[in-house]
Amino acid sequence: MSTVTARNSRRAIVLAVALYLAWVSATYLLEGRILTLQRPDATLARVLYALVANMLFGIVGATFVLRVLVGWRAVSPDQAGFRSLGHALISIPIGAVLGFVLYAVQGPPTFNSVIILNAYAQVLVVSVAEVLVCWAVVGSVSEPLLQGRGRWVAPILAAIVASVFFGVYHFAHSPPFNTVGFVALLTVIGLVTSLFFFVSRDVYGTIAFHNFAGIFGVIQALERSGNLGSLESPVIPLLVNAVVAVALLVAAHVLWLGRNAGDQRTARDG
Repeated sequence: MSTVTARNSRRAIVLAVALYLAWVSATYLLEGRILTLQRPDATLARVLYALVANMLFGIVGATFVLRVLVGWRAVSPDQAGFRSLGHALISIPIGAVLGFVLYAVQGPPTFNSVIILNAYAQVLVVSVAEVLVCWAVVGSVSEPLLQGRGRWVAPILAAIVASVFFGVYHFAHSPPFNTVGFVALLTVIGLVTSLFFFVSRDVYGTIAFHNFAGIFGVIQALERSGNLGSLESPVIPLLVNAVVAVALLVAAHVLWLGRNAGDQRTARDG
């Protein structure tokens, strides 16, 4: 690794960790501190949590940081999981199918398609932020710093780093997610997501896969509390929220990362 590349990689990890801490802090202030997810009636708190912690920091903030990192040549869009449309169109269905299989083998409370759709939409905003911050940013910028460990060791170590960051992030949430046992479990789940991300190198497919891990917990919790029936018909606000999150991600990809990717190719070809 050249001196310039090494310096950029060090700057990149500092920026990545700064984004992560801002995202975790926003999550704690808007969710964990006031137990937002434990209060179904806290509509304003839930909206603020989704808008600020996940959309502003998790989606817009993460893609902007990636734009900066690409400009520094610290990471490429491909390394961060932003590849071609064709790659995404292959990765998304594979991620969704594997994610559903993972959901099914855990013995979920229901296979009702409407309940699954509503739960998927409810969790999607958070999942997009998790994949972007922990894997697209932290995971991808960790890998160049670890290249000296070996070609195959570097992505394995980067996968572990991303998974640990993902698990620790849940200390900012309300119970039971902030318990040591739950954080350890989620770190293991993170390793499965890491496997998909570092093999596919696709953010969209990873989100499709990772989101199924989230809906199992949501559906199980609703079933235990007797509130599973609340998702038996389409919940429009949840669906709209999910569409907005995906639209933000695609817009940021096209406007920021697409342009940077083009600049990199032009500079390389020149």
